[in-house]
Order: sequence, then C-alpha cells, then structure tokens
Amino acid sequence: MPLRAPKTATLRDWLFFLLTLAGLVWLVVRGAERLGYAWHWRQIPRYFGTLSEAGFSVGPLLQGVIVTLEITAYSLVLAAIIGLTTALLRLSGSVVGGWLARIYLEAIRNTPLLVQIFFLYFVMAPIFDIGRTATAVLALSLFEGAYASEIFRAGITSIHRGQWEACYSLGLSRMQSYRTVILPQALRRVLPPLTSQAVSLIKDSALVSTIAVADLTMEGRTIIAETFLSFEIWFVVAALYLVLTLTLSALASSLERRFSRSAPS
Repeated sequence: MPLRAPKTATLRDWLFFLLTLAGLVWLVVRGAERLGYAWHWRQIPRYFGTLSEAGFSVGPLLQGVIVTLEITAYSLVLAAIIGLTTALLRLSGSVVGGWLARIYLEAIRNTPLLVQIFFLYFVMAPIFDIGRTATAVLALSLFEGAYASEIFRAGITSIHRGQWEACYSLGLSRMQSYRTVILPQALRRVLPPLTSQAVSLIKDSALVSTIAVADLTMEGRTIIAETFLSFEIWFVVAALYLVLTLTLSALASSLERRFSRSAPS
C-alpha cells in the first residue's frame, strides 16, 4: 500500500507554490510600472466572444484556440502514424526501409522546424497545390513524427525477447505478433514520453502563424497590431496554451492509469 505524504509536507508545497506565483506576479507588475504601462484587462473578454440577442459570437481568441486544437489533433494522429511506420521500418531488417527511415530522421531532427515550415510552404505547397493549413499539419506531423518514431522504437525494443518467442511458438506471424502482443505492451511504456511530445506539438504549433495560419498565436498578434495591448494579450495567449497542455497531460495520465489497471499482474 503506498505511503501518503504528511499533511505538513503538502501544506508546505502549496505555500511554496503560492509564494512563487506571488513573486512572479509582483515581478510582472513591477516591470510594467517601470515601463509606465497602463493595464486594460477590461477589454480582453470581448476577444473571447460577445453575447447578444442573436446568441454567442465566438471571438478571435476562442477561434484561434479552435484552429490550434484542429491542427494539433490532425498532427497528432498523422505524427503517430509516421512515427510508428518509421520505427517499424528501422526494426524490419530491410536495408532500403532502414535507409529511408534513417534519411528521414536525420533530415528532420537536424533542421529547425521553422525552416521546414518555410520549405514546405514556399517550395512544396505550390508544386502540389497544398493549402496553408494542410502545409502546417504536414510540417508539424513530419517534425513530431521523427521524435515519436524513436519513442516507439525504444518501447518496442524494451519488450523482452521471450514475448517474441512465445508469439512464434503460437504460430503468429511478425505482423500478428506486433498487433496482438508487442505493440499493446509497448504502448503502455511509451505513453508518458508520447504525452511530452504531444505537449511539445501544441507549443510548436505556434510557429504555423508565420505562414498566416489563423491559430491562437496569429490571432493574438492580429489583436496586438490593432489595439497595442501587448502584455495583456500575450499573457492571455500563454495562459490558454498552458490550459491546453495541462488538459492534455491530465487526459494522458488518466489513460495511463487505466492501462495500468488493465495490465496483467
């Protein structure tokens, strides 16, 4: 039975957190005072949405959150497919497949994401007639898929060799072994690092604003250009990204606990 932390330790942790938060708030306020900045927080709610007789109208910040979530969702699925496929190619024993996977990994991991976005948007998108949103999803998927492939490969190779031998003794093919035995076990092990990669994806999605995709960062920049509410808008944008990443981490933790309960003892 796990030991519970003493209440005094919990209170001490909360006190330390509140003091740290208060210190950060004081630094921000003090810095704004030195700059002579006048806060206008009362103007922020209307950028989330407006309520009228016709109903609720979504504001630019919420619209940016929706676009960010859409881009992230599509990129997560595509990155997982790319990452798993690349990992399987590296483990397949195929010389051609292994070299293709290696070239992809080295090209993606050794060049900045911003450069990749520009290359896809200004070079590849006009050739294949791809829109800016699709280009953003493709760039994020390729970038995150390279790192996800290493996570998948590490999870697969961590499975004991005896599991493979048991599969072969039952007459299962290699693909059947992957699908029914190896991958389900590997998924439980790689879920925490995959969650961290998904959090990175949400933060990296801010770079798609450089190609005029109307995500949260782009909407924030547009509002600042119109109103000059730099501090207020950037703080709100940062808070919204924090909410998104914390929510994703909580969902992943819940899924991990569910896997742990269902795992055979």
